[in-house]
Amino acid sequence: MEPITTIIKNATVATATELLHCDIGIRDGLIVSLGEVNDENAEVINAAGRLVTPGGVDAHCHMDQPSNDGSVMADDFETATISAACGGTTTVIPFALQMKGSSLDAAVKDYHQSAEGKAVVDYAFHMIVTDPSPDVLEKELPKLVSSGYSHFKIYMTYDDLKLNDYQILEVLALARREGALVMIHAENSDCIAWLTDKLEAAGKIQPQYHATSRPPVVEREATHRAISLAELVDVPVLIVHVSGSESMEQIRIAQNRGHKVFAETCPQYLFLTAKDLETPDFEGAKFVCSPPPRTPEDQEAVWRGLQTGIFQVFSSDHAPFRYADETGKAHAGKGAAFKYIPNGIPGIETRLPLLLSEGVLKGRLDIHKFVSLTSTEPAKLYGLFPRKGTIAPGSDADLVIWDTKTPFTLTNDRLHHNVDYTPYEGMNLTAWPEYVISRGEVVSKAGDFVSTVGRGRFLPSDKRKSGPSVGQWK
Repeated sequence: MEPITTIIKNATVATATELLHCDIGIRDGLIVSLGEVNDENAEVINAAGRLVTPGGVDAHCHMDQPSNDGSVMADDFETATISAACGGTTTVIPFALQMKGSSLDAAVKDYHQSAEGKAVVDYAFHMIVTDPSPDVLEKELPKLVSSGYSHFKIYMTYDDLKLNDYQILEVLALARREGALVMIHAENSDCIAWLTDKLEAAGKIQPQYHATSRPPVVEREATHRAISLAELVDVPVLIVHVSGSESMEQIRIAQNRGHKVFAETCPQYLFLTAKDLETPDFEGAKFVCSPPPRTPEDQEAVWRGLQTGIFQVFSSDHAPFRYADETGKAHAGKGAAFKYIPNGIPGIETRLPLLLSEGVLKGRLDIHKFVSLTSTEPAKLYGLFPRKGTIAPGSDADLVIWDTKTPFTLTNDRLHHNVDYTPYEGMNLTAWPEYVISRGEVVSKAGDFVSTVGRGRFLPSDKRKSGPSVGQWK
């Protein structure tokens, strides 16, 4: 047997269910032992006094994604995954976007070309289905699901992306038959369009009115409708980036009735509010995302949802547009109507430090819930567990050794994304990765990237167990 190559000594290991005080032995990129581990030829990293968690799985992030409005995402697979690694995320799941009229096969091939030679951490792909033609439904999607692309996203809003209810039912029926998981962006498109027209007619076009055009009721209605369509087809569904109490209530009711409804939320719904969009001189554009941040009361509701199990996934929804750039937030000009501001905010590097610092270290979440939300459950839901998402013999040696004793003020110059701001500028935090290890290799140390561009590997995703019963979810 080959010798152990790396030992993490004296670790306080947190998984979704256990807290262990042990060493971690690593060989060939895999965890091979937990306990007392000794090998005089191994590299030793002393984690005494440090918390060690599984590498994060960011199951909702956008990078190098095309658009039709002239805006350009600032991060490609290199800059986005370097940023992810420095923040403790060792697996990312970005989106291969099908443009209407094009094939899904072409979208997946394009994204492989974008990622190969650039990604520094491992990655899987969600597909975004915008054109569920008979050829896509009967040929492309079944083949792709069987080839390791077992989860895809659909939209109920955005003219270039949205599906109608009939199309959603067709996609859900395919997912049920093929063993795939559908993610849904739930907002009522017609309501948003109507409100936007009324606001524009009244001259209310500043960034703050983005939130006015997308009030909680449009998310609540669409969430209820998405759940109802999934109930009709009898298939699990995951509602992404849930922003507040009204949509959460729809999810809670469905979960209490025994439906397989999963839910995701994001840092912006814990740490931002609609007031941020009121920042003057177009600065509010930095906080434009959909659904928008809500109220302090909604923030409290989201915290409770994380604590009580309404949410299974905590993702960044990283959507990197530069602020002071003619291809970014101001691509239509400062002073342009809010509907022309690209939706999305950066957050791939700050996701884990924010939740650990403000959640676990302030007593709002226990460490096991933190690991579950940020690593274990997304790995399970998207067919990557136990390769990813846990610390156990046989799993990939994806680990974060945390410094939780050095307070600091978060500033954008600390971060590695290609964005000229962070929406969390000035927050006082107490958690940052000291070491980040991906498949046994240190990729970040003391906040600096120390590895090789292009080392990331594509991860085919397992299907859920196919069949008529949602109880067969694995």
